[in-house]
Amino acid sequence: MSDQMSKGVKNEAVGAAKETSGRVRDAAADLTGDTSEQIKGKAQKAEGMVQKNVGRAQEKAAVRKEEDDADRTA
Repeated sequence: MSDQMSKGVKNEAVGAAKETSGRVRDAAADLTGDTSEQIKGKAQKAEGMVQKNVGRAQEKAAVRKEEDDADRTA
């Protein structure tokens, strides 16, 4: 696995965890009526979604690079 691919996998996993944590935080704050925590939960969820999508893009770029490299050597 290339370095770029492993960075993508890591970013995707960490982003998914942040997104889930943000969803839980938002839901818990919704139950308690704590708008400050709701905002923090939504922000954490959004941050996780962005990081997860960056990871996916890194993985796709790594796959394309490997395919291009394979085409050049063939």
